[in-house]
Amino acid sequence: MPDGSNLCTLIKHADVFTPEPVGKKDVFIASGKIIAIQDSIDLGSALDPEIIDAQGKLLVPGFIDSHVHILGGGGEGSYKTRTPEIMLSDITRGGVTTVIGCLGTDGTTRTMTNLIAKARGLEEEGITCFIYTGSYQVPVRTLTGSIQDDIVLIDKIIGVGEIALSDHRSSQPTVEDIAKVAAAARVGGILSGKAGIVNIHMGDGTRKLSFLEEIAENTEIPISQFVPTHVSRNPDLWASAIDYAKRGGFIDITTSITRDFPDNKGISPGAILKDAMDHGVPVENMTFSSDGQGSLPVFNEKGEFIRLGVGKVTSLFDGVRDAILRQNVPMEIALKVITTNPARILKLRQKGTIAVGKDADLVLLNENLDVDTVFATGRPMVRDGEVLVHGTFEDERHKSS
Repeated sequence: MPDGSNLCTLIKHADVFTPEPVGKKDVFIASGKIIAIQDSIDLGSALDPEIIDAQGKLLVPGFIDSHVHILGGGGEGSYKTRTPEIMLSDITRGGVTTVIGCLGTDGTTRTMTNLIAKARGLEEEGITCFIYTGSYQVPVRTLTGSIQDDIVLIDKIIGVGEIALSDHRSSQPTVEDIAKVAAAARVGGILSGKAGIVNIHMGDGTRKLSFLEEIAENTEIPISQFVPTHVSRNPDLWASAIDYAKRGGFIDITTSITRDFPDNKGISPGAILKDAMDHGVPVENMTFSSDGQGSLPVFNEKGEFIRLGVGKVTSLFDGVRDAILRQNVPMEIALKVITTNPARILKLRQKGTIAVGKDADLVLLNENLDVDTVFATGRPMVRDGEVLVHGTFEDERHKSS
């Protein structure tokens, strides 16, 4: 786990959202943790901390991105369309301090051994990183040969995913296949104290969320064992997702993509969040994730590849910012989808909130709600909008971009 064990910082006069608003506070961080939150903190000269005057700025929890292709993704348009590995600053400049890495369509040239090595590399560079075991395919390709063993025995693995459903690129699993995956993940989570979540890639198919609904209705596996993502990719799927979430399921909204809904071209993630709330979906049942560094392929009606985009982790807070500034969602509500909600669902107990004893993952936002300063377990990664810590192989051109 990355830490700021040699760092000691006092943030003064910040308007703190935990994500609940608690007013203007001083926050002292040391040894990678939040040590004190008070109206005023005076440490004298004994500790000699770095002091940051955050007057006029908002202090919020570091963001959690629960679906990132840290190895890159793609390949749907042949080998040249394989997207590259993510760089550290691609993550931190967006205020993200914790990522969950996953494989996608390609479970052949991108492997679990690669994925866990990349996760450990990102942690060495300064952020927190966990992973899911598997890819689109069922049977799931694991590290140990067993979903349950992967989750129980390997510290970085907290669940399974992304398993593809309702998609022409999936392995066309049956309901029983998915139920068995969920059962193995659930027991692995119980034995290890982890979430054991099954992250589900939702495609454009007409079956929508029916497999997950059938498992919740006809087995002992609760609906909360699944986190279906990309649920706003078309109007029919989104309508199904609203009903699914109102029944107690979790839904994840992808911020790197917008889709053309009738009479509302390019509807934004912020508008999607507002629409769900207007339909009575509890905000606690929703998360945002970026699909960062994943490929965003476009296919025609015959399933033929047309073009490709690349997901951006920076879109995660862009989606929340849009919800706050353009959709009038209260900040303390909008922030939950990238802080407390993913922390709770994924059982990341030290993450997602500003509280004494929690990891010092913190973001300062300026008056325009732009990311100003980022701390990852107490270590400053971004300051005044400029990246301080770059990944090992980031070149000078990338650093200055």
